[in-house]
Amino acid sequence: MRIPSHRPHSQQTRRTLRHTIGATVAVSAAVVALVTPAAAADTAPHVPSSGSGGTAGPDTTTSHVGARTAQERNRINAYWSPERMKLAGAMIPEITPVPEDDDTPDDPRPLPPGTPESGAVWTHGGAAERTVGRLFFTFSDGYDGSCTATVVTSANRSTVITAAHCLRGVGAPSDDDTWNHNIYFVPGYRNGTKPLGGFSIRTMATSSRWDADPDTTTSSDIAAAGYDTGLLVANPSAGGRPIEDVTGSQRIGFDRPVQDAFVHTFGYPKGGLNSPGDRYVGSRMIHCAGTSHPGPKAPLLWGETCDMSSGSSGGPHLAHFDTRTGTGTVVGVTTTDDELAGGQSPTLYATRLGDSAHRLYDWAQSRY
Repeated sequence: MRIPSHRPHSQQTRRTLRHTIGATVAVSAAVVALVTPAAAADTAPHVPSSGSGGTAGPDTTTSHVGARTAQERNRINAYWSPERMKLAGAMIPEITPVPEDDDTPDDPRPLPPGTPESGAVWTHGGAAERTVGRLFFTFSDGYDGSCTATVVTSANRSTVITAAHCLRGVGAPSDDDTWNHNIYFVPGYRNGTKPLGGFSIRTMATSSRWDADPDTTTSSDIAAAGYDTGLLVANPSAGGRPIEDVTGSQRIGFDRPVQDAFVHTFGYPKGGLNSPGDRYVGSRMIHCAGTSHPGPKAPLLWGETCDMSSGSSGGPHLAHFDTRTGTGTVVGVTTTDDELAGGQSPTLYATRLGDSAHRLYDWAQSRY
């Protein structure tokens, strides 16, 4: 499931390319608001082939305005009805049955520390269930998709992290068709409900190195080079509270990866909407856990054994995870699987957070 390059968004292209591990990035969306002047001034440097880690040009921040008015926030909130959320990601939603609810019973007992897991519904509650959620959006062709995102501790108490390809495809940031719109975060999403409410997005950012020229490189190359990180600033709740006051948060870390560290991964895979053999339809949050290792074909990506499918992109990879409280440190966000990065199948790989992600985080947490 490689992350394909951005290309014109015909219906056939949409159907062919909607199967990345997360957003299915190839068909990016039209935006509601204009690109900020600073973002429009960013250049689109060439990014080299997978795993090289080098690039031309500076690593700057490309930002984009989201929902700023009460009218726009209310419109987006109303847009994401239970049925629309359940069908987000379907290639042909007009004929796709609405998936049934997942009624796997909750288990209040904490998961024993160090328990490996290749993919199962998270039933143990805690902070993970409140801070992680589905991130919804609309592509420029009018079809809806979803990823996974996480509330992280920040100065503005409003910062959410996901994958860059959940926000936009590659290409000039001034091109509206590279950005998704109707972006909406539902922490703790479960069976079409919004247990903690839904949050429209005030502004968002990716690295300028994600803005590569699609004629000279692909988003697979950029992801493998470690730039598939996106930061969002959420609007307050309907009651005026910052999202972190509603959900709590996970810590965020930018240290170098440690070989064989035990990492927990969460996501909302939804591949079963389009592939009957896939058991996931986005109804519940899925959990994996295991030792982390670099991808043989993309050593800047680190992953764990995990069978999550499309929709899990942007989900957190948490180190130092306390299974009693459901808290840990976000050290990466899901980018791809073993098709791009190599290794045994199934493996879910993350863009690990480094200097580039740190700059984006500092930018996001300073926005109010």
